[in-house]
Parts: sequence; C-alpha cells; structure tokens
Amino acid sequence: MYILGIDTSCDDTSCAVLEDKVLRSNVVIDQNEVHARFGGIVPEMAARMHTEAISLCVEKAMAEAGVSQIDMVGVTVGPGLMPSLLVGVCFAKGFCYGRGIPIVPVNHIEAHINAIFLEHDVEYPFLALVVSGGHTHLYLVLGEKNYRLLGKTLDDAAGEAFDKVSRLLGFSFPGGPVIDRLSKTGSATFLDIPRALEKEETLNFSFSGVKTAVKKYVEKLGKLSKTNVANIAASFQESVVDVIVKRLFKAADITGARRMVIGGGVACNSRLREVLYNACSKKKIEVYFPSPALCMDNGAMVAMVAYKNRDESTFNYSSIDAEPHLDL
Repeated sequence: MYILGIDTSCDDTSCAVLEDKVLRSNVVIDQNEVHARFGGIVPEMAARMHTEAISLCVEKAMAEAGVSQIDMVGVTVGPGLMPSLLVGVCFAKGFCYGRGIPIVPVNHIEAHINAIFLEHDVEYPFLALVVSGGHTHLYLVLGEKNYRLLGKTLDDAAGEAFDKVSRLLGFSFPGGPVIDRLSKTGSATFLDIPRALEKEETLNFSFSGVKTAVKKYVEKLGKLSKTNVANIAASFQESVVDVIVKRLFKAADITGARRMVIGGGVACNSRLREVLYNACSKKKIEVYFPSPALCMDNGAMVAMVAYKNRDESTFNYSSIDAEPHLDL
C-alpha cells in the first residue's frame, strides 16, 4: 500500500510517500527566507505559498518514491494555521476524488508523536513530549491512539520563545537554530533566568517569563557585544532545557514510565538532546529522538499516522475539514 502524506499546517509544504511503514520519499519546501523579513510567520502569505508549492511537492514526492499510483492519502487537518491547513485539506480532497481513493484526517500533534515509528519500534507505554513553535505538550501514551495529556504550555510554546529571543538579539526567524549555534560559545550561567512554576506541583509549562527576563536584560544593557549575545543565548537556552527536563522526569516519577519520545522542531536542539541522553542514561530510562528532518513538520509523519489509522479512511470527502484548534 502506497500512502501519500500531506502537511501544510504552518509554513512548510511537505509531502511524503510511505510503502506500508517504509519511507520512500519525504519532500519539504520551506518558506523561511520569506517570513524571516517579518520576524515570524504571516498566515495569509504562508497559505499563498502553499498553494503555489503543493502540486510540485506532491509530484516530486511521488517521483522520488518511483510511484505513479497512490492507494490512500493522509492529510493534516489540525491543529495549525487555518489558511495553511485549508490548502492541504482542499488539495488532498481533490486529489482523492479525482483518483477514487480514500482519505485519512490526521492530527498534527499525533503525527509528531508517531514520527519516531519511522525509525524505531518503541514499546508502550511511553512519555511523549511535542515541543515546537506552536506546541509544548506532554502526554502519557498508553497504546495506539491512547493518549493522556499530562501538561502543556500556559502561554508561549518553547519554539515561540526561541523565535522571540532570537529577534531580541538581532537575529532572524526561525530562532531555534540561531540560539543553538550561538549558545555553543556562550556561558549558560551568565544570566540567572527564573524558571516558572518550578516549585508548583504541575506538569504544565510557561515560557513567556523567560522571554521577558531576556527582554528586560537586553533593554538594560543597550548595545550588545558578540560575547554578551552568546552568553544571553546560552543562558536562555539552558533555562528552557532545564524546565523541559525537570518536567519530563517529574512525569516519569508520577507515571512510572521508563521510555520517552521527544518530537517537534525544538527536539533538534543539541543541548536538549545532550542533557536528556545523559540524564536518561543515569536513570536507566530509554529516550528516543527522531532524526532532525523528522522532528520538523513533514509529510512522512502524517503518512505514518494515516497508515496506523487506515481503518478510519473514508470516501466521504465532505466530512473532512480543517480544524485549527483540534485537540488530541
């Protein structure tokens, strides 16, 4: 069975082809250069660019997979930006109608959790953290389609905080790779940044205060030297990583889970990977990160969920619609 996965949830147009559970192609057309001018994503502009790119993206994914026939399509229906989601959903419905094939609606957060199954067979139960530009959600995954939400961000997601701090330091969007690079030459103890909710019995996250602390220091300092920039970046990054790691181990203590899966764009962060690998090794907990390309928004993870949820496929295309605030 050949499954086409389509994701246009935000600013990346991505399409992939899965042969059952085997990845045959994964094409991503990003819009970073365009949105960098505005310091963040402009939804209407993102949708227009998806419209221009999606046909080419599908054609390229099928060509790289060496297939001319698709048996099923999985498409992200939410959560995400409404204008962007509509492009993918409408295209997928037309594609399926024209070929007489079924469609599977896919939850974007569920796709990030299941990206790991493209490379590893992870036993249930496990903790799953989706940490990206729009989401910081922590789940206990008890089995197939059995997700229990343990905590989520109360304000800015971790990825949003990275983007905003990058802009405060004079750099462009997306901020995650910039902060990661700058931090390698900085001191993580340069700034004493408060950790929100640290003393509370909660598994929720809060990152807006971290961003505000950096903003106040930057305004106080005025002109920034290269050394100060690196130190601020390293201190900020360490505060975010510290909060994430502490929440994960608190969740492990509460649930007894001995496996963790980390997904989403921030899962590419080298410091987060380093700290979690080391800490989990000491605590005898298994931790899994997808390859960086599969941490970012991609059609491959959507196709994987479509394969797993193929019993939910439908020819009733009118029942499929974009849901920007879709819960898992």
